Amino acid sequence: MQAQGEPGGDGEEIGTRRFRAKREAILAAAADAINEQSAKGMTFADVARRVGLNTTSVTYYFKRKEDLAAAAFEHTLDYLLVMLDTAAEAPTPEARVERYLALNMARLARVQRGEERQIAGLSDLRAMEDPVRGRLMAGWREVFRRARGLWGAAGTRAQTDLNGARAHVLMENTFWLPVWLPRYDMDQLGRVEARVMDVFRHGLAVPGARWAPEPVELPHDPVDGREAFLLAATRLINELGYRGASVQRIAGELNVTKGSFYHHLDAKDDLVAACYRRSFDTISATQRRADEQGGTEWDRLTAMIATLLGVQFSELGPLLRTTALSGLPTGVRATMVDRSNRIARRFAGTISDGTAEGTIRAVDPLVASQLVMAFLNAAFDMRKWAWAMPQDRAVALYASTLAFGMFDDRVIDQA
Repeated sequence: MQAQGEPGGDGEEIGTRRFRAKREAILAAAADAINEQSAKGMTFADVARRVGLNTTSVTYYFKRKEDLAAAAFEHTLDYLLVMLDTAAEAPTPEARVERYLALNMARLARVQRGEERQIAGLSDLRAMEDPVRGRLMAGWREVFRRARGLWGAAGTRAQTDLNGARAHVLMENTFWLPVWLPRYDMDQLGRVEARVMDVFRHGLAVPGARWAPEPVELPHDPVDGREAFLLAATRLINELGYRGASVQRIAGELNVTKGSFYHHLDAKDDLVAACYRRSFDTISATQRRADEQGGTEWDRLTAMIATLLGVQFSELGPLLRTTALSGLPTGVRATMVDRSNRIARRFAGTISDGTAEGTIRAVDPLVASQLVMAFLNAAFDMRKWAWAMPQDRAVALYASTLAFGMFDDRVIDQA
C-alpha cells in the first residue's frame, strides 16, 4: 500500500532506509495493537506511543487508521504467502506441511527472543469496510488456495473438500500457536514442533481405529429473547470480530431496537462474556455427557468431537471464536482464558487416559489438546463448506485431519 503524506519537493527521503524502517516499526506496533485490541480498537495515539512518535508523525505514513490497519493485514498476508511458497518447494505433501510448520515455529521463536515482532492476526478482516475489505478477503482466499495446494492438485471434488479441511486446520493451528507456545521454555520449542507434526502426520487414532462416533444429546434451552441475542451475537462476532459486531448490528439482525438489547444485557462486554459462558457450557456439557455415555476413551473423544462439530456446522448453535477475547477488559478476558484452559486440560485427560488404555496413540496430551481446541473453535468458519454436503460427511472429513492425520486419503471412502 502506498504510504500517505509523502513530502513535497524532490522527495529525497522517500524510499530511504530510515523511512522504510520507521514505516515497518509503525506496522509492527499496529500489529501489536490489533492483536491486543482488534483493528477497530486500535488508535493512532496508541500506535504512536508504542514507537515513540507523536500522532502527526504516524499520519505522515498513513493518512487514516483504516489505511494503517489494512497495511498491517496486507503485511500478514504477504508474510503467509512467502512461507507457503517456500513450503511448496518441498517434494511431498508431508514435507511441505512439515516445512510450513517449521517456518512458523522459527518465526515465533524469533518473536520470543525479541528479534522480530508478531504479525497482525486476521480475525478482523471481515470487519473492514469495502472496498478495502474486498481486497483483503481476496488476499486471504489466495492464501487459503496456496495452503490447500500443499497437498497437490486434487483430482476429485471429494479430494478438494478434504484438502480444504486440512488447509483450514493447518492454518488455524499455526494462528493459535502464539496463544499457548509461550508456556514453554525456548529450549523446548523443537520438541513441541515435533509433537505437533506427529499429530499432523499420524493423527490421534491407533492403527485400525475407525470413525464411528455416537454424538451425545445436548440440553436445549428455550430460545427466549436473551438466548436469541446470544445466538445472533455469537454469529456476528464470529464473522465481524468483537468491535465489528456493534449493538446496532446485533439488534438489526433480530429486527429489534437497541433498547431491547439493554433489556436483556447491561453492556456489550456483558454480552460477549455471556456468549463465552454459553459456548464453554456447551463444550463442558459435551465432555461430561460423553464420559457418562461410556465406552473407550477413543469413543468418548470422538463423541465429543462429532457433537461439537455438529454444533459448529449447524445454523443455530455456533461456539464463540476465541478471537473475540481481544476486545474484552483484562479481568474478564483472564476469566475466559482460564475457563478455556480447564476445558483443554479435560481434553488432555481424555487423550492421556486413551493412551494408557491403548485406544489413542501415544502423543503429548497437552500439545494435542491445544490442537483439538483450535480445530473445534475454528470449525465455524467452515460452515458453508460443510453445508455443501451431508453433515455426517462434513464432520467426518473435517475430524479426520486430527483423528487420522493430514495425509490419509482413506477417509474419503469411509466418510
